[in-house]
Amino acid sequence: MGCRACPGAPLFAKGPPQMNMQISRLVLGRLGVALVTLLIVSFVVFAATQMLPGDVVQILLGQAATPDAVAALREAMHLNDPAILRYGRWLLGLAQGELGNSYANDMPVADLIGGRLANTLMLAAVTAAVAVPLALTLGITTAMYRGSVYDRIITMGIVAVISVPEFMIATLAVLTFAVWLKWLPALSFANEVTSLTEMLRVFAMPVITLCCVISAQMIRMTRAAVIDALKMPYVEMALLKGASRRRLVMRHALPNAIGPIVNAVALSLSYLLGGVIIVETIFNYPGIAKLMVDAVATRDLPLIQTCAMIFCLGYLLLITLADIIAILSNPKLRK
Repeated sequence: MGCRACPGAPLFAKGPPQMNMQISRLVLGRLGVALVTLLIVSFVVFAATQMLPGDVVQILLGQAATPDAVAALREAMHLNDPAILRYGRWLLGLAQGELGNSYANDMPVADLIGGRLANTLMLAAVTAAVAVPLALTLGITTAMYRGSVYDRIITMGIVAVISVPEFMIATLAVLTFAVWLKWLPALSFANEVTSLTEMLRVFAMPVITLCCVISAQMIRMTRAAVIDALKMPYVEMALLKGASRRRLVMRHALPNAIGPIVNAVALSLSYLLGGVIIVETIFNYPGIAKLMVDAVATRDLPLIQTCAMIFCLGYLLLITLADIIAILSNPKLRK
């Protein structure tokens, strides 16, 4: 029996053909929703960039440019074409992997993004490697010892961290570790990483800042998911049979709380893709978020649009993956 009343059942046990078809339809439906959402997001991104103040041609040519030169460059860049035509051309290029050329640098957008994206992914990976195990451990243990002094201390710390904006956390980290203690550099340059020690120095403050932001939500949602699972009748039955607190959580409650926990992790990690904008700006970290901020200053539309779509695509991938795992781990669909 692959039911919720049987905690020892395999997490992804095979069910009847009708149930497998239902799961397949749900998964395919979620993938379809993700594609439609991505299409809507692309339209919003394109429309938002078109409403940015300033004229990109005037910025490129400078204030001394003649009207003829401005008109000629606008025509060469196809900026006089209808917006819907430019959107269709841009969307077709994205689908084919053609990201266009940067207005400000006259270089392929893919070349500008390549190294910066790797730096951002490295920062996100290091942060996830630290934040996820820490958050899951604290979330599960606070649920195990709910109402204890340990639980109250962790809960109060979470509330305190959530109440502080990330730019304030980053500023305090710089003041503490770079200015007062002089342990870490105030700026982070990924190209300076030549050893493990340098890696720790470069990533320490950005990772601390991001961990404070994403771990708090992960801890809260993990704790809530485990507590809800502990309230189920089969857990109470196991408790009456003399199961230890550790066994109740690890053997009975945790396997059935995987769906909500995965959603909590995905939601928190998806914030990394947007939250790095503030962190990369404050620490001058050479990532894609910093590149996007610089592109906004020069009104480099192709670069802004591509960076925004990368953030949105990463967010959708994480959320869709979490939803699919939640569907596959749903005990009601595995009966």
